[in-house]
Amino acid sequence: MILSRVVLGFVFLLTACASPQKSAVPEDGYLWLEEIEGKKALEWVEQQNKKSISELEADPRYKKTESEIHRIITAQDRIPYVSLRNGELYNFWQDTKHVRGILRKTTLKEYKKTNPKWELILDVDALAKKENENWVYKGTNCLPPEYTRCMVKLSRGGKDASVQREFDVKAKRFVEGGFVLPEAKSIVSWLDADTLLVGTDYGPGTMTDSGYPAELRAWKRGTPILSAQLVFKCKKTDVYCSGMKHFTPEGETTIISRSISFYTNEYFKVGPDLKTTQLDIPEESELHGVFKGHYLVLLRKGWKQAKAGDLVGVNDKGEVSVIATATDRGAVQGATRNRDAVYVTKLENVASLVERATFDGKSWSSQKVHLPDLGSAEISSLSNQESMVFFQFEGYLTPTTLYVSDDGVAKPAKVKSLPERFNAKNFMVEQFEATSRDGTKVPYFLVRSKDKKGPAPTLLYGYGGFEISETPYYLGGVGKVWLEKGGSFAVANIRGGGEFGPKWHQSALKDQRQKSFDDFAAVGEDLIQRGFTTAQKLGIRGGSNGGLLTGAVFVQRPDLFNAVVCQVPLLDMLRYTKLLAGPSWVAEYGDPDDSKIAQFWMRTSPYQNIKPGVKYPRAFISTSTKDDRVHPGHARKMVARMMEQGHPVLYYENTEGGHSAAANLKQRARKEAQAYVYLYRQLM
Repeated sequence: MILSRVVLGFVFLLTACASPQKSAVPEDGYLWLEEIEGKKALEWVEQQNKKSISELEADPRYKKTESEIHRIITAQDRIPYVSLRNGELYNFWQDTKHVRGILRKTTLKEYKKTNPKWELILDVDALAKKENENWVYKGTNCLPPEYTRCMVKLSRGGKDASVQREFDVKAKRFVEGGFVLPEAKSIVSWLDADTLLVGTDYGPGTMTDSGYPAELRAWKRGTPILSAQLVFKCKKTDVYCSGMKHFTPEGETTIISRSISFYTNEYFKVGPDLKTTQLDIPEESELHGVFKGHYLVLLRKGWKQAKAGDLVGVNDKGEVSVIATATDRGAVQGATRNRDAVYVTKLENVASLVERATFDGKSWSSQKVHLPDLGSAEISSLSNQESMVFFQFEGYLTPTTLYVSDDGVAKPAKVKSLPERFNAKNFMVEQFEATSRDGTKVPYFLVRSKDKKGPAPTLLYGYGGFEISETPYYLGGVGKVWLEKGGSFAVANIRGGGEFGPKWHQSALKDQRQKSFDDFAAVGEDLIQRGFTTAQKLGIRGGSNGGLLTGAVFVQRPDLFNAVVCQVPLLDMLRYTKLLAGPSWVAEYGDPDDSKIAQFWMRTSPYQNIKPGVKYPRAFISTSTKDDRVHPGHARKMVARMMEQGHPVLYYENTEGGHSAAANLKQRARKEAQAYVYLYRQLM
């Protein structure tokens, strides 16, 4: 759900039992705010935006804060992250001159220089101006091994739905008469130079209830897309179906995934005749690619000799071999491959490491990659076709550093490092545990001043959903505009996340979601009990599923916080399945048409449980008109109901930006500056 980590929404969890008993949803007087582009709704948005802007951006601290954030996120000495393609390094870059961004490339030799020379491939700013479109670049999908033909994704205003157009990298222009897909939440993979495997909106009945493709077709160059051969069709109640051709040195393998729910999938191998054969892989798993005759599968439940959370290799005979496993206080986070090995990212007590696994034809062996400890170590870039691997490491006070191993075996060498964005010498990072309501120990990180005595203004961040782990990252702008101003920063590793494997996540699903909320509140209480802050100086922040978290917790525990930054949130949990991609998250939140689930959310859904006469902290709730994943109606209705009941609240809605609520770096700086000025006013 969050930007940066997850791009898909997910669907109804199918069961073998009878249809759930229906439950009535309370009457809602603010349904008109669900009309995204409705005249009355947009007039209401404009009124709220004016109020928030006049307060937050008129604050004497706003201009400097916005300038500091903008300077950091547009700095020319940022690390230019790259994608490895046929021996060349591709980078998408945004700065003050290139607000929408440019796609460019260079060589490894040049990249290792302090100021590498880049070859321009595509200028999105120039394209948007030429075509009079509000284009936001969403990436490319290129055909291996040459990577000269690509499908470029362009979004209007930052929405998930994108236009896709064929681009010639050598000629540096869009292909005349080439493949073009109109705006939709399309899924595309190359089958060969003249054929795409496409999931898109082919017309009525071809999209799932979640708004994603339900049909995959093989589209031949020069033919009408509606005449393309049907390869696979999933159910309307599935999340989506997708296909990918894996181009590897061992050969080419096309796999189709039928996502029944967020966490259950069926996988099919596609033959040369485009006929499909289901693979012997359990539904409760996630496929991470293919390597030397093995499907790389991360298990969510135990299977054969492997346990939940293991990464296994499965061959076409159905034979299973364990590649990586985790301890009780750790988790396998994922896996990807280059030409010679599988690289596995693991967590141990919320600190990450990378292992390099190889297969000798009989068994697997693994070695730890030599990267720093006690932070976040990740794969930055690699390719199926090559041996080179880029890694990155960062910590809350440690600027991100990029490493490269030219052959994947040699110890990675430092190639780029982010300069310090704030003075970290006076701060320290500590890890504590809070005790949740049911006795569960919940870890959290705290970044604070070494010198300050007594309670400090503290911002607590949380997410707690979709098996996403909150690992350390360089605080950059947070350090500059919050830590240096006297604040502390905490991150809660609550249930619902993936920090300790599938069980940690699964323990807070559906009507057990209160455990996430309890964990987050427990961390807040622990910060206060240890004397690090007070309720008057404690604020919380979260977006998307984290917006649901912060919304629920401040409604349940208004005594515990004095500031709430709630961004692109889900808040009406009795109607979320009726709004945009909402049906795709039933495996996470449960189906409110089920009476048991409805009863739970009637007690806990923020929108339904805000009450008059209660003293709540003055919240700052924000969203985006162009968010076509989490409906802006959630945030709008919550604010309208709070205002109706007389509760103080601030609201801002960016008219573009998609689920990230910012279409470019300038908008991002504004969004962040608004949030921090609000926090200054509430906590400092």
